Amino acid sequence: MVCERLTGISMGILIVDDSSDQQALLRSILGQAGHTNLLSADSAQAAFSLLDMDGQAPPSRINLILMDVLMPELDGVDACRQIKSRPHLCDIPIIMVTAKSDLSNLQAAFAAGAIDFITKPVNRIELLARAASALALKKEMDCRKTREEELRRSNDELQQALREVKVLRGLIPICASCKKIRNDSGFWQQLEDYIGEHTEAEFSHGICQPCVKKLYPGVYQE
Repeated sequence: MVCERLTGISMGILIVDDSSDQQALLRSILGQAGHTNLLSADSAQAAFSLLDMDGQAPPSRINLILMDVLMPELDGVDACRQIKSRPHLCDIPIIMVTAKSDLSNLQAAFAAGAIDFITKPVNRIELLARAASALALKKEMDCRKTREEELRRSNDELQQALREVKVLRGLIPICASCKKIRNDSGFWQQLEDYIGEHTEAEFSHGICQPCVKKLYPGVYQE
């Protein structure tokens, strides 16, 4: 199954915070809980480099972003907005990490595309619970998109196969005497030649009993 194939993939977390102490704290909590695929960036621009903002495919090693709200140059809300504006990155969940005094910025953060928030000082249980929920959501979204892609590919293959199948349709002119068929170019063809060109059928030749009786009256036995 699609989701079973994705189960063993390590889910990566990108920590974006201008404080090295805060980075170290988050890495320690997450690492002790078994999250080994951890990346850090000390600014929004550094995070953009890791995310390949101008690329076409989502970074396979980043499945969740923990974004500090207050950072120099470009704050977390604007960074979140820019990340979510990229089609190949918009499915990566972003959790804002904010001091209690910054709660007024949360409305703007959610409007920018964030899905959740954690307040400082970070509580270990809260961090792990919210991270686990976001990663589960990301995994389900990846499963769904993979299923949709496989269905689209299967449908394309089916449509291509149907286009390649030759089907006889419409009125076919056939001679009442010799049974030849007049093709689209106006020429008369043997029945088997015409059918062979317009279908995937193959022929094996024999003689039916009425024809044997007619052609070989001395051989045919009643």
